[in-house]
Amino acid sequence: MRAGSTRGALLSVYYPQILLILSSGSYLALSSVVALGANIICNKIPGLAPRQRAICQSRPDAIIVIGEGAQMGINECQYQFRYGRWNCSALGERTVFGQELRVGSKEAAFTYAITAAGVAHAVTAACSQGNLSHCGCDREKQGYHDHEEGWKWGGCSADVKYGVEFSRRFVDAREIKKNARRLMNLHNNEAGRKVLEERMKLECKCHGVSGSCTTKTCWTTLPKFREIGYVLKERYGVAVQVEAVRATRLRQPSFLRLKQSHGYIKPTDTDLVYLERSPNYCEEDVATGSAGTRGRLCNHTSPHPDGCGLMCCGRGHDTHQYTRVWQCNCKFQWCCFVKCNTCSEMTEVFTCK
Repeated sequence: MRAGSTRGALLSVYYPQILLILSSGSYLALSSVVALGANIICNKIPGLAPRQRAICQSRPDAIIVIGEGAQMGINECQYQFRYGRWNCSALGERTVFGQELRVGSKEAAFTYAITAAGVAHAVTAACSQGNLSHCGCDREKQGYHDHEEGWKWGGCSADVKYGVEFSRRFVDAREIKKNARRLMNLHNNEAGRKVLEERMKLECKCHGVSGSCTTKTCWTTLPKFREIGYVLKERYGVAVQVEAVRATRLRQPSFLRLKQSHGYIKPTDTDLVYLERSPNYCEEDVATGSAGTRGRLCNHTSPHPDGCGLMCCGRGHDTHQYTRVWQCNCKFQWCCFVKCNTCSEMTEVFTCK
């Protein structure tokens, strides 16, 4: 594993199975990871399920990449919901993030999907870059010719199957309890990874004399993660409410079906699913992970969720006026100085009461 791939210290992600925290609260840098050894490292990670701890001990180099992927998912969540009452601001905070995920809401569905996709994306990228052991380019696509299309596989195709499978083995291993929430989380994890697989790109390069395309080699590449974020945000908007169907004999939840539907209609593989209605996120509530909207910036002319009417939940908003002063209309004077006017502008900022 190349040290440069970690970009210094381990990303400060509060995702219970990948956060490396010392008792003092400081994060483990790569040098510490190498020095401490797998057993000590994995014992420092709170909340690991037994299967996750076993993976950690056998593949300590992958923990860094998993952390990067989870952080990438959280960053994307905060970007996609930056204008909403719920803006993912609680994600990454040690006292709130774990409780946020206890509510089986649409927001939890998005969080699990984007994080599972982030881990798969990061692992796939690390394999292609040679930063992880036991993986590399997609061997199934090396040297194969597509005679109908007139091109052959070449270059380094991203091995997304490996990244997806690694994400499935590690992220899904935390779901131990035999309840409806486990089925919801596993479904949303898989939906996020499925979207990643469906958005893989085909890139090609022509070969021939004077730029002709007598032969062409192609390979698969990962999509920009922002694209995954947009797709999952669309799925969030049409997420479906489900309920668990229990097995007759064991009385344990065995699969999910659409709520209030006639018969046993299951959600599709790429649907985001939720069990409970979302809270309104207007007030701070530790139980649901809501940070509230008091003090949030809002747009007093917008009818959308970022508008003060919706963002402030009917409480009204405060107006703050600021005067911005700067040098303007600067001209060169002979000889030899620059003469400027002083311009000013009154600006207003609106925050929720």
